[in-house]
Amino acid sequence: MKVLCVAGMPGCGKEEFLRVAAEHGFSIIRMGDVVREEASKRGVGSSDEAIGGFAHAEREKNGFGIWAERTVPRVTGDRVVIDGLRGSMELEVFRRAFGDSVAVVAIHASPKVRFERLRQRNRSDAPATWEEFRVRDTRELRWGLGDVIATADYLIANEGELGVFRARAREVMESVLGGASHVP
Repeated sequence: MKVLCVAGMPGCGKEEFLRVAAEHGFSIIRMGDVVREEASKRGVGSSDEAIGGFAHAEREKNGFGIWAERTVPRVTGDRVVIDGLRGSMELEVFRRAFGDSVAVVAIHASPKVRFERLRQRNRSDAPATWEEFRVRDTRELRWGLGDVIATADYLIANEGELGVFRARAREVMESVLGGASHVP
């Protein structure tokens, strides 16, 4: 079993990494989906502020590994990518559940690049202003995301051309899979 946990600040390019992972036969589990589904069950609004506030309140109430604990039952198969790792407590939950099969991939892009990408995506949770962007970054860093990025097994910088990033993502996949670059 291979379990890759993907971490990165909003707008860094995690979705592109997930596309490459899927090409290599990985199933994708988004921790954000787990959060949004639980928020919907509880009648929480869908704005970034509402969802982020709910996720944080759940972490404070139930421990900073709560979203990982709620994600673990969804992990099945031999190749899985878990998107949205936000802190070392979550990583500990995954390591307890899946042992040495867990590796962390961090994706990095500068704040300026990420802000522009988020604005171009035009999603409902996209920050309208630089201040909203900084508030979101601060919230996610408060959860321990910076520590996870700093201690990742693999780090991919994503500042330039998409093709270059995808090539680097493929290299990481091949390394994780021990040189196997194709879907089984």
